[in-house]
Amino acid sequence: MINLAVRDILHNWGKFIFTGIGLGLLIGVTLTMAGVYRGLVDDGRVLIDTSGADLWVVQQDTLGPYAEPSSVPDDLWRSVRTIPGVAQAANVTYLTMQVRKEDEDVRVMVAGIAAGGPGTPGWPPHLVAGRQITRSHYEAVADIATGFRLGDRLKIRRNHYTVVGLTRRMVSSSGDPMVFIPLKDAQEAQFLKDNDAILMQKRRTRANPTFSFPGKPDLPDAIITLQTANNYVNAILIRIRPEFTLEEVAEPIRRWKRLTVYDRVQMEDILVGKLIATSAEQIGLFLIILAIVSAAIVAFIIYTLTMDKIREIAVLKLIGTRNRTIAGMILQQSLMLGVIGFVVGKISATFAAPLFPKYVLLIPIDSMLGFLAVLVICILSSIIAIRMALKIDPAEAIG
Repeated sequence: MINLAVRDILHNWGKFIFTGIGLGLLIGVTLTMAGVYRGLVDDGRVLIDTSGADLWVVQQDTLGPYAEPSSVPDDLWRSVRTIPGVAQAANVTYLTMQVRKEDEDVRVMVAGIAAGGPGTPGWPPHLVAGRQITRSHYEAVADIATGFRLGDRLKIRRNHYTVVGLTRRMVSSSGDPMVFIPLKDAQEAQFLKDNDAILMQKRRTRANPTFSFPGKPDLPDAIITLQTANNYVNAILIRIRPEFTLEEVAEPIRRWKRLTVYDRVQMEDILVGKLIATSAEQIGLFLIILAIVSAAIVAFIIYTLTMDKIREIAVLKLIGTRNRTIAGMILQQSLMLGVIGFVVGKISATFAAPLFPKYVLLIPIDSMLGFLAVLVICILSSIIAIRMALKIDPAEAIG
């Protein structure tokens, strides 16, 4: 039986090999799509892990700071720091924007980190080159995926920053590489208005004052400046002491500070379950479509190969070959086609993954499941050809 299947494949090797390559490219696309989904999930988890936080304190009733806007007063971290069980508390801001590098724009997530040092929540946990930020203004640490190098100058809003350090795999939940700058600079970039907007706001405030000063109809510029400035951050990152539980620290903050607090599990559920849920459904639909197309290709080629050897199958029946043997031959051809396709697909997906702008994560479990799925598809696709072969009349051999 094995010799019959191999001999028939060698006889039609051109059609068989080229069909296997075409099927393999389709399988490669399927594996890559699965890798794209895995990459989205991994990006969300990397953002959580590299933040160095055990708890995220955000504006009440929001899903911030990654899924929704969140604004928290930037002086609130001091009172949070005094809560029993809090080992460290640090402000942080996140802003996704285009950063100017010479004549081109780079899409990044700008993270504003509080003063401190390595190990402070929000800081990049490791560098591959250079040093951490040591000044309060105009220094930056960038992920190597941005294309920046040490010493490069980048422009964020109106200010220029010098890249003093490089890190790796520091990305947002959408896969954008991160740039870290001092917190005050990030607040200015995110919250403060440009000069023209401030001037117009002063005019509005003078026309519709919210303060009354007896004998002073004109408001001082200092008061107006306070009204136009925003001293807010997106979240407070907390690291707790080992002897305390997450809930023991989070409950007082929710009760007394009127803020929302998320732990790692909840934040991962927000990033994975909500932010990328639509993308996951879309990728899942693509995988179903690709599986159906793959099954149709395998079924068509096996059916064609079977139709081309009707006389040979009739001869086999005439000499007393059992139906089980004939069905096994067709099934083996289908499985061999699937194996060739999977090998080609795995190789193509491995080489294509680094070329994608987003992170593509190919894991062994997906390859194993993909291989089993290919075998199942091949088995199901061969049923039509087997049914047709078993209906062939032995008289066709002498007809």
